[in-house]
Amino acid sequence: MITMILAVVGIVLFTVGIVYVVDKFLPHKAKPIVSIVFGLLSIFLAYLLYQSITGPIRFQEIKEKRFAKVINNLKDIRRSQEAYKSVTGRYAKDFKGLVDFVERANYTITQQRDTSFMVYDKAFQIDVQKDSVLIDTLGIVSVRDSLFKKDDRFKTMMNVPGALNGEKFAMKSDIIDKGGYKVPVYEVKIEKKVVLGDQPEDLLSRENAQIGVDEINGNVISVGSLTQVSTAGNWPPAYDRKSAQ
Repeated sequence: MITMILAVVGIVLFTVGIVYVVDKFLPHKAKPIVSIVFGLLSIFLAYLLYQSITGPIRFQEIKEKRFAKVINNLKDIRRSQEAYKSVTGRYAKDFKGLVDFVERANYTITQQRDTSFMVYDKAFQIDVQKDSVLIDTLGIVSVRDSLFKKDDRFKTMMNVPGALNGEKFAMKSDIIDKGGYKVPVYEVKIEKKVVLGDQPEDLLSRENAQIGVDEINGNVISVGSLTQVSTAGNWPPAYDRKSAQ
């Protein structure tokens, strides 16, 4: 804001100075031509100032809309990966396998209940109570209907919204060792420059250097991790509130 104020003051002083010089020192015949030239220059400088003020505002609006769409896709991918893991015990390694799974796989709905019964203990020659757990199968539901109803957006969730060249999210999965346990992990990410490829480079560089609780820090938007047991995204809660609206 201070920079903008100084720029406005600078343009005003420049204009006043030019008017003074033209009026004081130039011949009468040359004044109209010089006035036109410097008038056009003043308009150009005013335009640059206008762009410097409105450019970041437009960038912020475009960024938030595109990031929200990207995050919605990442949430769909996360839900699909969690369903994949619940059925297979690990995460999908590529989008083809993940999409096929969503389209064709089923959940088995079960109910667990405790039960007990009496059995005869030959050693002590008495009846003793045995506790057990019964698992009842209640039904089967398709993963697609459970996650997406009749919507088929899962077929294109790998495409990056706003990408100029049809880029797709980068996705990897792995099994890592955590305290002696083998744990499945995955990560999906995309660089911000892919989402904002048509925006001014200086504003994009500033965005990549963002650090703040209400910003997506760093130069990528991601969900999951290949080094930590986490399925969290790196976006702030504000984007979750926007998707819920």
